[in-house]
Amino acid sequence: MSKIQTIEQLNELSNNVKSLLSIREQGEKSDDKTKADIKAIANGSKEKINILICGGTGCKSSESDKIVENFRNKISELGIQEEVKVLKTGCFGFCEKGPIVKVLPDNTFYVMVTPEDTDEIVNTHIVGGNKVDRLLYKNTETNESISDSKHMDFYKKQMRIALRNCGVIDPNNVNEYIAREGYKALATCITSMDSQQVINLMKESGLRGRGGGGFPTGLKWEIASKNNADQKYVVCNADEGDPGAFMDRSILEGDPHSIVEAMAICGYAIGASMGRVYIRAEYPLAIKRLEKAILDAREIGLLGDNILGTNFAFDIEITFGAGAFVCGEETALIHSMEGERGEPTMKPPFPAEKGFWGKPTNVNNVETFANIPVIILNGAKWYKAIGTERSAGTKVFALAGKVNNVGLVEVPMGTTLREVIFDIGGGIKNGKKFKAVQTGGPSGGCLTEKDLDTPIDFDNLIAKGSMMGSGGMIVMDEDNCMPAVAKFYLEFTQEESCGKCTPCRIGTTRLREILSMICDGKGTMEHLDELKRLSGVIKDTALCGLGQTAPNPVLSTLDAFYDEYLAHVVDKKCPSAQCQKLLEYVIIPDNCKGCTLCARQCPVNAISGSVKEAHVIDKLKCIKCGACIDKCKFKAIIKR
Repeated sequence: MSKIQTIEQLNELSNNVKSLLSIREQGEKSDDKTKADIKAIANGSKEKINILICGGTGCKSSESDKIVENFRNKISELGIQEEVKVLKTGCFGFCEKGPIVKVLPDNTFYVMVTPEDTDEIVNTHIVGGNKVDRLLYKNTETNESISDSKHMDFYKKQMRIALRNCGVIDPNNVNEYIAREGYKALATCITSMDSQQVINLMKESGLRGRGGGGFPTGLKWEIASKNNADQKYVVCNADEGDPGAFMDRSILEGDPHSIVEAMAICGYAIGASMGRVYIRAEYPLAIKRLEKAILDAREIGLLGDNILGTNFAFDIEITFGAGAFVCGEETALIHSMEGERGEPTMKPPFPAEKGFWGKPTNVNNVETFANIPVIILNGAKWYKAIGTERSAGTKVFALAGKVNNVGLVEVPMGTTLREVIFDIGGGIKNGKKFKAVQTGGPSGGCLTEKDLDTPIDFDNLIAKGSMMGSGGMIVMDEDNCMPAVAKFYLEFTQEESCGKCTPCRIGTTRLREILSMICDGKGTMEHLDELKRLSGVIKDTALCGLGQTAPNPVLSTLDAFYDEYLAHVVDKKCPSAQCQKLLEYVIIPDNCKGCTLCARQCPVNAISGSVKEAHVIDKLKCIKCGACIDKCKFKAIIKR
């Protein structure tokens, strides 16, 4: 690849490579095309057909690489490789239905594809012009086949800004990023704006940090720009550690150049010439694609010295983290990059004043950076008009748990929890009743049915006792035990505590111990009071955000589900039948056929009874292993 030395050369390249994406853009903009459009290949047409296969981590684990290989082999076998292009993209977001294959230009969306399905798709669809109905998405209510993703409830209310290129481009091809206006924002900044103009634009846009804190991005950049030093740093926080969260990882896997470009823009704005991406080593695919993006950008002159013929210089290096949750806090992250223990320090001074190696350092997370180029190109007013007054733009959520449509969703701020869970998420699995949703990961809180119409933004979620966090959203149904949920999150935060401050090191340990006693049936009313008091002390005195927010799951579940705590403490019962030590297994006499299968499976001989007569369980012997329930063919055994 030759170096791009002027903005005119960048524009010329962008125009020349737009043809790479023309078929994809046609498919995205037009509704269902006729069979003739896709069948044209069989009649000798040279119109290109694109087969896009999800190459994100989730689909790769379900053999999407093999799907790509099989498609290419079949296309080659038929001799139509000039007309049909097969490529891997980033995550489409609809993880519940992966691996996903999209055929363009007719925009057909195939779900749960296996390597064995590729021949049928090629023969029936690509050559024959007929869609493979069994692989199309089925509406959960009507069972109607839907072939175009634009008509799926999962996508209807989404607005993809940070995820704009994921599932659309080949993340390993810099030309495809350039064809989507890539690096034009950087070119605009360094050739026609001064640093303060860039900062002012970011301030006017209303963009707030998407890593959890929600600090105004433009203001953070301005603080760093005003601190003079011989060297400044731009740091991208890619240490995404919330249970069930994969927003940042998916952006890096599907659109790494957007992060490279945004970091360079930030460097220009604050006067930094060096960038660092801090990413946990357990994200090998994201690392691989990011490394290639940095090398390609460097090779064509969009990183390094004299970018686009200007005197602006900027480069990026990658630093690997070992997967410590506390390193999501910016001062702990910086210490880890310096080779020290990942422990936070008191602020001030803030990293914008004294950060990496004591130099002014700006830290933003991946999703925050992903918004930057599109804001520069479309303007602050455009972005500010999306979302709510105090929370502009969109937010990406990893929707997980007991919901039908698990996946990655991006919605405008102000979208309600109900819309995300029931419209986009398709409601609760197996017809169960919604119970709660945990937003903000271990640092957030549980919201209930009365909160479903809450517009999602930074301030509303905090007012409800939860928080936005980085974007984890875990849905729970009637079978979830809320004291056990609180215990799960406390086990995580206690394990991830760096141990530097006593409130977090000892406090989270005591909270976990109390919750364990409650879930084991050993809790007392005094323990409930102690949970509240201790949670308040930890929130007020812990050193960093990890400790200060660790009690949130406890306080929110105590507030909304106090009756469940009382049942565990007073009645020694788990209403959701999840806490193993509070369960009892019972055989329903009317359902038992006396087949003796349960008795033969019991490892401690706790079940007795004659053949063809109702059996009974000795509660003193029963170890509550569940083997009897698993083997009973007549649903005669229940746990309560």
